[in-house]
Amino acid sequence: MKLLRDVLADADSRGVAIGHFNISEFAALKGIFSGARALNLPVIIGVSEGEREFIGIRQVAALIKSLREEYDYPIFLNADHTHSLEKAKEAAEAGFDEVLFDGSSLSFEENIAQTKEVVRVIRSINPNIVIEGEIGYIGTSSEIIDKRPDNIALSTPEEAVRFVQETDIDVLAPAVGNMHGLLQTMIAGTEQKRLDIERIKAIKAACGKYMTLHGGSGTAREDFAAAVKAGMTIVHVSSELRLAWRGGVEAGLKNNSNEIAPYKILPPAIEAIQKIVEDRLKLFNGLE
Repeated sequence: MKLLRDVLADADSRGVAIGHFNISEFAALKGIFSGARALNLPVIIGVSEGEREFIGIRQVAALIKSLREEYDYPIFLNADHTHSLEKAKEAAEAGFDEVLFDGSSLSFEENIAQTKEVVRVIRSINPNIVIEGEIGYIGTSSEIIDKRPDNIALSTPEEAVRFVQETDIDVLAPAVGNMHGLLQTMIAGTEQKRLDIERIKAIKAACGKYMTLHGGSGTAREDFAAAVKAGMTIVHVSSELRLAWRGGVEAGLKNNSNEIAPYKILPPAIEAIQKIVEDRLKLFNGLE
């Protein structure tokens, strides 16, 4: 089985991106894995600190490991938005393939210092773990909000170069017009997220690292495609899946008002998630 860093190298060389989808329970994982397998494409499963606490850090690692081994499939696990060295170490020791240390809410200098220490410690635990760092600020969680955060700060090529040189990360997550969560207008279909494609190209050319697009939900399709061509190697989608999960659960309850067995209520949620995952993976891999 290939390592995640091998899959990243292959995606980067072909100008495509790996889809990254977050979970907090098994139905979402089932939908994501089914979508990836339908297209025979690699996939990254993300779990934030809150999601890891809910599922169990070793339990989710065991789930992903079991799928990888049983199906001989390139499914990987990322400790998404990790905010402390302690939590990063927990994920590394549990067998995660990737750790994102998110110091984007810190000062730039402190972000560099803490990310550098995370890199040192995680590499001492397992040098094969992919380590990601984040610069700029794009909000904090996958929520439905009324207006854009006021403190979104776009990243610059100069910041990117200094950050990757001083921290030695494997993957950079810059702020390029993306943001976490969805606006009410995006759900209504009257607005989409728009990305600064020229900024993505400039940052990629300057730092030469793999790059991740966070907060992808609600992004215009043409911007997704252009961002991948410009240098994004991983694309995160979470809020769209959470919205689909909720709608699927509501449909399952409505269609089976007397049902109490979860496995009979959840299939519409699984199907809705799988549909989105297949659509996004096709888009990220130029298969449309």
